[in-house]
Amino acid sequence: MDGTNKGGSGLAGVKALVFDVFGTVVDWRTSVIGDLTAFGQQKGIEADWAAFADAWRAGYAPGMDRVRKGERPWANIDVLHRERLDALLDQFGIENLSEAEKRHLNLAWHRLSGWPDTVPGLTRLKQRYIISTFSNGSVPCLVDTAKHAGLPWDAVFSADIVRHFKPDPETYLGVIAFFGLQPHEVMLVAAHNYDLRHGRAYGMRTAYVNRPTEYGPRQSKDLAAESDWDVVAGSMTELADRLCG
Repeated sequence: MDGTNKGGSGLAGVKALVFDVFGTVVDWRTSVIGDLTAFGQQKGIEADWAAFADAWRAGYAPGMDRVRKGERPWANIDVLHRERLDALLDQFGIENLSEAEKRHLNLAWHRLSGWPDTVPGLTRLKQRYIISTFSNGSVPCLVDTAKHAGLPWDAVFSADIVRHFKPDPETYLGVIAFFGLQPHEVMLVAAHNYDLRHGRAYGMRTAYVNRPTEYGPRQSKDLAAESDWDVVAGSMTELADRLCG
């Protein structure tokens, strides 16, 4: 659904693509479950690692919201993930882990793998556009994940840079300013309709990439595009087809 922005330049005016990372670019759930399972096998720990991963992710938004509402000072995602991890280890009855082992587990979020279409799609898109992260992940998390998954970013933009989490305005306005561009020159690529709604509100172009199994087989949200986004694609390679021809 190619559109024309208010400035009249259409998609031809887009210079940078900024990507939500968790879920859109990387398959965090499969990655974290696999990482936890391997750790459990190594240590002889039996647990429902899928439930553990889901519960870990479920603490993501509430942790950020406390920061966003000013209920606590700025803390990045690595800190929030560790606090949630410590609580879940108690909840799941997993005891006697060393500090080094806990740090290793927390870095599971730095060892995420891309969806199969991610690297081929990004590689093609990079030939025509600036491509960058646009994520609540920390800079170390995004850099480590890029190394682990072979993600060919031109730049890394993180909530760390503006010390605000999405959907705070400072994140969307911040990434636009980060590249010295006008809002209509930046396209937000995401598998989450709420993220795209906020991006559009600040004048960004929008591309929806469908990831109907991000949250596993019982996913109940973001199963399809919920608005007339500028581009709707079923994969990153399809997005490259649409934008690069």
